[in-house]
Amino acid sequence: MSGNGVGSTAEQNLESNLTNLIKRNTELETLLAKLIQTCQHVEVNASRQETKLMEECDQLIEIIQQRRQIIGTKIKEGKVVRLRKLAQQIANCKQCIERSTSLISQAEQSLKENDHARFLQTAKNITERVSMATASSQVLIPEINLNDTFDTFALDFTREKKLLECLDYLTAPNPPTIREELCTASYDTITVHWTSDDEFSVVSYELQYTIFTGQANVVSLNTSNGDVPTKSNCYRSAQVSNTWDSQFIPASIGLCNSADSWMIVPNIKQNHYTVHGLQSGTKYIFIVKAINQAGSRSSEPGKLKTNSQPFKLDPKSAHRKLKVSHDNLTVERDETSSKKSHTPERFTSQGSYGVAGNVYAIGISYKSAPKHEWIGKNSASWVLCRCNNTWVVRHNSKEIPIEPAPHLRRVGILLDYDNGSLAFYDALNSLHLYTFDITFGQPVCPTFTVWNKCLTIITGLPIPDHLDSSEQLA
Repeated sequence: MSGNGVGSTAEQNLESNLTNLIKRNTELETLLAKLIQTCQHVEVNASRQETKLMEECDQLIEIIQQRRQIIGTKIKEGKVVRLRKLAQQIANCKQCIERSTSLISQAEQSLKENDHARFLQTAKNITERVSMATASSQVLIPEINLNDTFDTFALDFTREKKLLECLDYLTAPNPPTIREELCTASYDTITVHWTSDDEFSVVSYELQYTIFTGQANVVSLNTSNGDVPTKSNCYRSAQVSNTWDSQFIPASIGLCNSADSWMIVPNIKQNHYTVHGLQSGTKYIFIVKAINQAGSRSSEPGKLKTNSQPFKLDPKSAHRKLKVSHDNLTVERDETSSKKSHTPERFTSQGSYGVAGNVYAIGISYKSAPKHEWIGKNSASWVLCRCNNTWVVRHNSKEIPIEPAPHLRRVGILLDYDNGSLAFYDALNSLHLYTFDITFGQPVCPTFTVWNKCLTIITGLPIPDHLDSSEQLA
């Protein structure tokens, strides 16, 4: 029994090995067939490319022959025109020589005349004819240089020779470079600019873009790591005068985008393109692909960001003696506009006129901050104030004097909500003015006070995430 068992096992092993060998042999035969087929393809493709090379060279030779014939014809035509002019002048010159010879002969005969009166008459006639002949000879000065070298038909094919010497099979273009310093953005568009070293060999460009959701979706594209923000900051810059501007720069971190989230714009012929319909205040990754018949190569990713939604003032919060324009971008004091109805959102303090989102004092407050008090006079607001030439920071009625540079024109505010920091800066001179350390308990919004000035929002401020998007604050 044991012998039969050993024999059975050996038989099974042999059958298994045989099966594996047959399978392996089949795989090798398939691989061999593919190699033979690949060799055939190489032969066919090489022959096709050789034929294409001959066709391309024949076309170049034909173009050169055509140009040679055209330029040669122009040279011949130039020669004919020049020789025709010279022949006409030669004929005129011969006529003048014949006339001059005749006058010389007549003059010699006149000198032998013994009759004085007849001599004078003959001499006068000869003098007039000599003057006419001398004048007509001026016309015979050649218009064409006697040593004409056809300079107007100068030939120099140095550049073309270099191009011909560089003839080679076509390769994929070098990767283009996104010029982030030239790119522009609005709240829903980004215009991407790029350059290419192989501009003349590029048939078209393809633009790919997606929302930047963190370092992961950049690394997945085999690019260098970008700086990923680690906290949510917003920055506002305002000019302390009759007009103000503001700007918001958010930061975000997220998960890697899937391949399906990439948008593609094909067949771009220029080296710039404007993408519409983007999300406001959002950072995007852009990649530009340069394409020709030989293939394509992609640029390094560029990270560009849309501006935030245009900042607009909230007329519902404006003091009754403040007038907000129809576009909600300008506010000014208006004693005639005091008929506005009272609402819980409206500022009602005496002596200053506030509007959520406005100036002479600038800062932040809780949305629930009292509307009947000056901003900064309560525990729910933090502001930088100006009174004539005096500047103070104020919170909960406590004022701290500060001394900014003379003629401070623009104030920057850096809010780090997560870390409880509100900093004021001289935005033009990049000087720090003051920092509040705050433990926030509620969402905040920008708040301003206007006294006897007019304020216009120029660049805008975004709507913070914690505010209702239907409201016109920020």
